[in-house]
Amino acid sequence: MVLRLSGDDARRLAVRAQLLSAERPAGIVETVYGLTAVNIEPTAAIAASAELILWSRLGEPFHPADLTRAVEVERDLFEWGGFYRLMSDLPLLRADMRHRPDYPAAREWLKANAAFRGDVLDRLRAEGPLHAAEIPDTAQVSWRSSGWTNNRNASQMLELLLSTGAVAVSRRDRKGRLFDLAERVYPTDLPEIHDDDAARERAERRLGSLGIARSRSLAQPFEPIDVGTVGEAATVDGVEGEWRVDAEALAALDGWSGRTALLSPFDRLVFDRDRLGDLFGFEYLLEMYKPAAKRRWGYFALPILHGDRFVGKLDAKADRKAGVLRVHAIHEDAPFSASVADAVRSEIAALADWLGLEVRGLD
Repeated sequence: MVLRLSGDDARRLAVRAQLLSAERPAGIVETVYGLTAVNIEPTAAIAASAELILWSRLGEPFHPADLTRAVEVERDLFEWGGFYRLMSDLPLLRADMRHRPDYPAAREWLKANAAFRGDVLDRLRAEGPLHAAEIPDTAQVSWRSSGWTNNRNASQMLELLLSTGAVAVSRRDRKGRLFDLAERVYPTDLPEIHDDDAARERAERRLGSLGIARSRSLAQPFEPIDVGTVGEAATVDGVEGEWRVDAEALAALDGWSGRTALLSPFDRLVFDRDRLGDLFGFEYLLEMYKPAAKRRWGYFALPILHGDRFVGKLDAKADRKAGVLRVHAIHEDAPFSASVADAVRSEIAALADWLGLEVRGLD
């Protein structure tokens, strides 16, 4: 049996699954459990992505120091594949780690640099945690790339060892990540889960965090955006193709209530641009990589969610030296009603309060 969803239900399912309905989660651990993964992209035109993602769910009670404590002191979270994740989810990722690196060239490079790999692990064992710059380059074969990683042998070795689970990120400081042996960061008493069971549970958790997803989609390096055969088959009125839905979440939509939220460009609700267009009819691109003259919405424009609709983009920048949040423009996809305009302005004011800044440019 294939379920049939209205567009409203599909959008509300996606928004509620991402913890962006009126009912907010209680804390960081509950939030990351619901989202499964929180993007770490450090660009901070307004705030670092992970901080903005958590604030958009938790609101004023959340402060960046809470995230630092959860990662570096309490070890409730850990960093892997560009995302913060629950430490209790580490067993679900072990199978993925065992199969990395997943590119033949990277596997061959590791094999050719077995002695270098040993040197890195020995140095961490003796002196860790360390920055990549503190690791001597004793590579037998240099890493070749057309990008910025070319010849950056120590950092590339650490990235590959991180992906395999041999090395972990211990903490961050102003110079960046400090790496250490995984056994000094990860718990050693977590259960082992069979690869097939782990893959299915990850897919189920992913569907729970998305609410509605395609069975197959574009491959992603560390965090897929599709869910395979878990959940129930469904169609959405006016949208081509079949979806998978979390049936329990669908049944719980009674009493739906939305709110207004300003989202990071790396938020999982907007990350899959095809899904964003199919379900929300919302056009969005992150334009920080474009020349200024070619930007339509701004360097780091935040998608504006109102209820179960995206209504525009906020072009703003945190000027911390001046102590202000500069609002360059509010791009309205369609003219705002008075109530939407008030809700958006209120959320911008809340963002500024959280940042400890005054708003400039709203008047």
